[in-house]
Amino acid sequence: MLKVLVPILMLIPTIWLTPSKWLWSLSLTQSLLIAQVSFTWFQATSQAGWTTLNSYMATDPLSTPLLVLTCWLLPLMILASQHHMETEPLSRQRAYLTLLTSLELFLVLAFGATELIMFYLMFEATLLPTLMIITRWGNQAERLNAGTYFLFYTLVTSLPLFVALLFLQNTSGTLSLLPLLYVDPLSLTTHAHNLWWTGCLLAFLVKIPLYGFHLWLPKAHVEAPIAGSMILAAVLLKLGGYGMMRMMLILEPLTKVMSYPFIALALWGVVMAGSICLRQTDLKALIAYSSVSHMGLVVAGILIQTPWGFTGALILMIAHGLTSSALFCLANTNYERIHSRSILLARGLRMVLPLMAAWWLYATLANLALPPLPNLMGELMILSSMINWSFLTTPLAGVGILITASYSMYLFITTQRGPLPSHLIALYPSHSREHLTMALHLLPLTLLTFKPRLASGWAQ
Repeated sequence: MLKVLVPILMLIPTIWLTPSKWLWSLSLTQSLLIAQVSFTWFQATSQAGWTTLNSYMATDPLSTPLLVLTCWLLPLMILASQHHMETEPLSRQRAYLTLLTSLELFLVLAFGATELIMFYLMFEATLLPTLMIITRWGNQAERLNAGTYFLFYTLVTSLPLFVALLFLQNTSGTLSLLPLLYVDPLSLTTHAHNLWWTGCLLAFLVKIPLYGFHLWLPKAHVEAPIAGSMILAAVLLKLGGYGMMRMMLILEPLTKVMSYPFIALALWGVVMAGSICLRQTDLKALIAYSSVSHMGLVVAGILIQTPWGFTGALILMIAHGLTSSALFCLANTNYERIHSRSILLARGLRMVLPLMAAWWLYATLANLALPPLPNLMGELMILSSMINWSFLTTPLAGVGILITASYSMYLFITTQRGPLPSHLIALYPSHSREHLTMALHLLPLTLLTFKPRLASGWAQ
């Protein structure tokens, strides 16, 4: 763990002490080296359980793929942000890169924490850099409103989690994940215990977000700069799923009764969020609502509590992180040329940017779970466990998959096919930097097809 944490910390003085002409290239090089070093965590995972640094930081098969995804995303955010930050003063460029680095540091500490209180503190600490990125470098005047939604949704729902963790400490005597699985199951019988169960999961359900608690997400995605959208879609939403997986094992006796309404809401959210996507005209809002739809499947897979459900949820989280981040990068390449997020103004781009159209096709096919990509593996495992749990889930799941395919193809056909409007004749060509960003998103997604056990968690 230290071999990654120390270079991330050292990246901050590198950003502030590097001459201006080397700032972006050096930051990118160091972050790529950190991402390469993080791959060694895959070798260290053991089926027996934790690979520990000390009693506070450790990795296991559940946290390792999320840790590697976090480290992999920083160089991609630096690559994607370089163009639109060129006009900013040098001090603001350095501050921007520092915020991205600190966000990665907090996320690595959150995914690697073995103490639940430490996880909670890092979970909350990610709020501050994300809020500053949205409110300072957002694109529109609504960014302050989006930041307020993001802050208060997350803060208000995480307070019950803090109280629930204190109750757990008093009851079991420890908050360390290492011995907590071996503590005697809690006898949860009263209505107060039902509230405690809800308090434990509410913060994670909002972070994921579950449909009904999702109003902050489209606002935050639409107003955030490209790096903010990427880190939100790829990693910050996964904090909720990861926290749910950890807490589910502790809340076991009560989950059998309490999870029914949340599973129903998650499946209903898959259909509703997909339906909202079908009538969106804002490119980033469409991709944001598609994240709500996919995360509904993840919530259902986790709450069903079967090995296939857990494994499918983790694989889908990793695959969705890469796919959704790639789609936001593509939306950003459109925005940098057209200066509008409207789908109606971006038509026929295949005529002027043919290679970018190929990336669009690959990303949208991954979004609708094309075989044999890991998106399909995750969805199939979740759907199999859901149908095995209750046959009544079949209609909602089937309609959700149909709608997902519909809005994914609608997104591709609307932006890439058709005649080129007259106002889009003079577009500058795509850069090698943009193609490299897309390749670094979609190449790992393709390679996961050949070795899905890297992202399969405890079931590997």
